[in-house]
Amino acid sequence: MQHPLYQKAQYLKSVPTLDLCPEDLKYEVAFAGRSNAGKSSALNVITSQKSLARTSKTPGRTQLINFFVLDEERALVDLPGYGFAKVNVKVKRAWEAGLSEYIEKRPQLKGVVLLMDSRMPPTDIDITMLDWTQHLELPVHILLTKSDKLKKGPAKANLLKLKKLLKEEYPHATAQLFSSLKREGLVEVWNKLDEWMEYERPVKKPKENQS
Repeated sequence: MQHPLYQKAQYLKSVPTLDLCPEDLKYEVAFAGRSNAGKSSALNVITSQKSLARTSKTPGRTQLINFFVLDEERALVDLPGYGFAKVNVKVKRAWEAGLSEYIEKRPQLKGVVLLMDSRMPPTDIDITMLDWTQHLELPVHILLTKSDKLKKGPAKANLLKLKKLLKEEYPHATAQLFSSLKREGLVEVWNKLDEWMEYERPVKKPKENQS
C-alpha cells in the first residue's frame, strides 16, 4: 500500500534557521516529537521508503530542519527530536531558537504531526507543544506510536484518554494510534496529510462499458 504523493518524497535540504528555508513551497507539514518517539520510522512508513529519515540510535542527532519535497508546492518537514540530553546547552539554545522561529513564523506550515509513545502519558514537553501550537492556532495531529507493543484494549484506552484531554483542552488537535512496524493507522495519517496539503488523490475510474 502506497500513496501517490508521499511515496515521491525526496530529500531537499537541511537548514538551521527560518531564513534558509526553501522559498517556493506552499504547503508544509512538520513532524515533531520527543527523541525516541518513533518519528523517523513513521516518516519512512508514511512515504513507503526504507531510509528517507535516518533512524538513529543516538537521540537528538537530527538538529536541523529537514525538508523532503513531494512536488513543486508541497513538502514534509522533519523537525529535531526534542527533550534530548546529549547536546550541550549552547547548541540546544540555538536549536530551540531556530525551531521556534520556524513554527511561529513559517506561513507555509499547515499543521504539525506530533508523535507520542502510546505506552506513556503525554510528557510535560508534549503538553508544552500542545499549549504552544494552540496559542499559534496551528492544527496538530497526534500519532500514538508503537501501538503494536500494547494489547488492543490498553492501546484503545490510552487513545480514548488522550482524546478526552484534547476535546476538553486542546480542540485544535486530533489523535490516532499508529504502528510503523505493522503499518497500522497509515490511511488515517494520509487522509489528514491530504487535507492539510489540499491534495486530492486521483480517483481510479471503474471500467465500464461505454453505452
